[in-house]
Amino acid sequence: MALTGKLTKKLVENLSAGRHGDGGGLYLVVDPSGARRWIVRVVVKGQRNLKGAPLRTDFGLGGADVVTLNSARDRALEYRRMAKQGLNPRFNAKREIPCFQEVAAQVHIERLPTWKNVKHGAQWIATLRDYAFPKIGRMPVDSIGQPEVLMCLSPIWTDKHETARRLAQRIKTVLDVAKSKGFRSGENPVTSIQDAQVLPKVKAMPKHHSAMAWQGVPGFYADLKTRDAMAAKALMFTCLTGSRTGEVLGMQWSEVDVEARLWTCPADRMKGGVLHRVPLSDQMLAILGHLRTMQSNYVFEGQKRHSPLSNMAMLMLLRRMQVEGVTVHGFRSTFRDWAAEVANAPREVAEMSLAHKVGSDVERAYARSDLLEKRRALMCDWSDFCDGR
Repeated sequence: MALTGKLTKKLVENLSAGRHGDGGGLYLVVDPSGARRWIVRVVVKGQRNLKGAPLRTDFGLGGADVVTLNSARDRALEYRRMAKQGLNPRFNAKREIPCFQEVAAQVHIERLPTWKNVKHGAQWIATLRDYAFPKIGRMPVDSIGQPEVLMCLSPIWTDKHETARRLAQRIKTVLDVAKSKGFRSGENPVTSIQDAQVLPKVKAMPKHHSAMAWQGVPGFYADLKTRDAMAAKALMFTCLTGSRTGEVLGMQWSEVDVEARLWTCPADRMKGGVLHRVPLSDQMLAILGHLRTMQSNYVFEGQKRHSPLSNMAMLMLLRRMQVEGVTVHGFRSTFRDWAAEVANAPREVAEMSLAHKVGSDVERAYARSDLLEKRRALMCDWSDFCDGR
């Protein structure tokens, strides 16, 4: 029997939803979601179904992202030979089970478009590469149970608990995908471990970003104003707005409305995934006014034209200024302390200024306002304070 058919590698990758025949009972099934899998239809010689007709059965051969066209043809040929001999492939075929590392790599590729940034995708696979692949990477996914998962989690469960927690979630995802492709059966061992509370409880200690006391901000800001570096301008703007580093560095001129004195950060750049409007004070507008003449796509341009400033630039500036024990993110805490201790701002106004969620889901559903004008007054007072007015 020939191992060639109607399909090609390009067709396998691009065919639309439906069932597409290769010949000899082999089909590529493309789901509406875009998922692609192989099935083979055979008639087992001498065997009948419940109605007395020849036993015709479909068998899954695995996902097309893991099983290549040639491999699918090889397996289809093997199934047809068994069926011709009167052997039911369901009980006689030996499937090629991919190893954990192969499935993990495919999951990583498939989910790249869903992550907010490349860095998160790199961290996702790096966690598995560092802590799972050395121990279970080459094991077939159908042979991984609780003991194998515990081999990965136990050594770091206490000392690196947050990493271990993420590792468990990522192992679980890989094994769930393997099951959906027909390479595993039964309950996910990660779920079993969690339900049985096999691993000890670890009390997570909250980590706070080192912050400057609000009393020291005017002097620090005055020092920043004497510096011409782009990092200094970005740090001034970050301090005044109470925004996150990535939100400021990714800021583009198309997001700024000078007449409305408003910066609108789109949802896809916000940590919470919700659009955030930032009222612009006189000091903020002054910073932007000096930068607009550069005619860059980004407000805070880096060393390369039309590219943003490096996310390490502001931190390195703090080090050059010999400001010890302070992080860029910590200025959000500084603002929050000032808002409570000096401005006596209502909690919801201060929290919304930091783009934090306020109240329960139900409360947020009814409270549609983002309190922009109240936040505008607060941010102007904060800008005046930072500027030593």
